[in-house]
Amino acid sequence: MSYAVRDSLTMLRRQLRHMARYPSLTLMLIGQPLVFLLLFVYVFGGTMGAGLPGVSAGDRGDYLDFITPGIVLMAVVSVSLGTAIAVATDMTGGIIDRFRTMAIARVSVLTGHVLGALIQTAVAVVVVVAVALALGFGPGASPGDWLATAGLLALLSLALTWLTIAIGLVSPNVETASNLPMPLMLLPLVGSGFVPTETMPDGLRWFAENQPFTPVIDALRGLLDGSPDGGTVLLAVAWCVAIGLAGYLWSRRLYRRRAAG
Repeated sequence: MSYAVRDSLTMLRRQLRHMARYPSLTLMLIGQPLVFLLLFVYVFGGTMGAGLPGVSAGDRGDYLDFITPGIVLMAVVSVSLGTAIAVATDMTGGIIDRFRTMAIARVSVLTGHVLGALIQTAVAVVVVVAVALALGFGPGASPGDWLATAGLLALLSLALTWLTIAIGLVSPNVETASNLPMPLMLLPLVGSGFVPTETMPDGLRWFAENQPFTPVIDALRGLLDGSPDGGTVLLAVAWCVAIGLAGYLWSRRLYRRRAAG
């Protein structure tokens, strides 16, 4: 166990050095949700804010409060897409063959990717929330709500990281790994991230209300507003656990097969 921990920390340092040497990828992953935030607030915010149900004479500020949870979720998803690319790069670049000749714990390679992704996600979320606050986002969350928000985002990040690790492992090249996870970026758009689901047509509304990101966004929205719904939070946690467990088992099976090959 001590060797596995030591080797995992070594792989984490490797990931952090990659982030430092290639900051353009990190900037792109963080910049994408920020572009969505600025676009929707300043281009569509006036109209969309006025159409929010239960809000009289809504404006850009009201719409900013509404979409910030969805933008934060997109930041988590964006970092996970970078993880798929990093894993595919390792698997197709020959470094795994080199690792097989070294006395390192096999689990440490993927653990390094997971820990690196969690750190990168934390940075992305802090930047997005800071920009939202600068634009006028006014959360009513208590310290306990903030702690629960951080825990839910960490769980979501862990789940999506394992899922995209599996996608990176199954991809034959880096280009495929960059394209396969793209539907994850679209799900917040077809959910409660940008418009209330009750405004959608029946078929689309059914999909939006039953896809995994909608309860996560609703749970984040309630926590940041200071009025969390326990049932929604539990449903969001259940989705994260299910996605994370499926991604972990899939990743482990694929990695064992590739590492032994």
